[in-house]
Amino acid sequence: MAKPIVAIVGRPNVGKSTLFNKLSGKRLAIVDDRPGVTRDRLYADCEWLNRKFLIVDTGGIEPYSDDIILSQMRRQAQIAIETADAIIFVCDVKTGVVATDAEVASMLLKSGKPIVLCVNKCDSLGAVPADFYEFYNLGLGDPVAVSSVHGHGTGDLLDEVLKFLPEETVEDEDDDTIKVAVIGKPNVGKSSLVNALCGEERMLVSNIAGTTRDATDTEIHNKHGHFMFIDTAGLRRKSKVDDQIEKYSVMRAVAAVERANVCVIMIDALEGFTEQDSKVAGIAHEAGKACIIAVNKWDAYEKDGKTMDTYRKKLMNDFSFMSYAPIIFISAKTGQRLDRLYELIKYVDDQNAVRIPTGRLNQVLADAQARVQPPTDKGKRLKVYYMTQASTRPPTFVAFVNSKELFHYSYQRYIDNQIREVFGLEGTPTRLVIRERGEN
Repeated sequence: MAKPIVAIVGRPNVGKSTLFNKLSGKRLAIVDDRPGVTRDRLYADCEWLNRKFLIVDTGGIEPYSDDIILSQMRRQAQIAIETADAIIFVCDVKTGVVATDAEVASMLLKSGKPIVLCVNKCDSLGAVPADFYEFYNLGLGDPVAVSSVHGHGTGDLLDEVLKFLPEETVEDEDDDTIKVAVIGKPNVGKSSLVNALCGEERMLVSNIAGTTRDATDTEIHNKHGHFMFIDTAGLRRKSKVDDQIEKYSVMRAVAAVERANVCVIMIDALEGFTEQDSKVAGIAHEAGKACIIAVNKWDAYEKDGKTMDTYRKKLMNDFSFMSYAPIIFISAKTGQRLDRLYELIKYVDDQNAVRIPTGRLNQVLADAQARVQPPTDKGKRLKVYYMTQASTRPPTFVAFVNSKELFHYSYQRYIDNQIREVFGLEGTPTRLVIRERGEN
């Protein structure tokens, strides 16, 4: 299932970004004492008590400000509120309740979303400051005292958040629906592709970049099987993102990838590969999804007998970090190779879910080590004792070794390539977890 979304909101300079960094365990948000530093939403994975969810950092809300930047930040925060499953409302104990806090509280209550009131900057251990109790006046229930700098109270805060998140559902094993996210830059033909696949004008199609703002689901039953296509707003280069809804669309695309089994990464044949195509593909690759690179508008590309091979070789070099992804040349306009696209989607989905018996995996490992000796350092040789597959989607392998430091990246790539040579695994990334003997 898709990960729940928790939005962190509040007026400027109450410590939202510091809290976001603390909860995500990464320094992702810019932290500055000046109000208004966080202008774009940021998102990150968070896990608490074995529950995984996305947290979203927002710019501070100034409900009635005429300042252009502050009003844009307010708009961003409102969009985050609308789509969140729960909201953390951050206030500052050192300033006490101010008029803006009351106005933001009123806005949040109108949203009807579950709200956890976080009173930040309670940095001293022991009894909470006397001003803490003033926050009951906001009418949002019991506040939680937190120090986002030191981490005090964050566990209690997340305990409260979990109470409001939807229950985890186990995927129905009998459900053979393949969920497919169609991702790419604006105006590469994502909506046109989904319309062509389902044979109807299900989505608004326009040659104006950015027409599709949200992720849209389209179910398709046909001779190839049962599919759910998730069309997403195009991902645009950061310097060109000046509309706040488009910034939000990036987050929705990430959420769409999370929901999908397979990602179809669309490239415009006429424009060719760009850096943004690499970033779009990277989202799917990092999420461990099965991937297909679909080169659209191939009907409009001038060709000779060697064009496709030349174009494919260039793309393989451009996408060298995901050389496992098959490349298909299509036309959403004419329907060229769309049947083949369905076949590829089913194939890479199967590869993403493949499970390799431990015995066969270790036979490949032994043959690989016999062919190319493991590396040595200062007279000590790497020993890979055995491997086992820990999980699928993506196929994740655990290698037990005598020394992690000796298991160099180049040798990891070699082992991965040997596994792929024997078992295929086309269209799916893999993960390799390295453990020294005796580690849990």
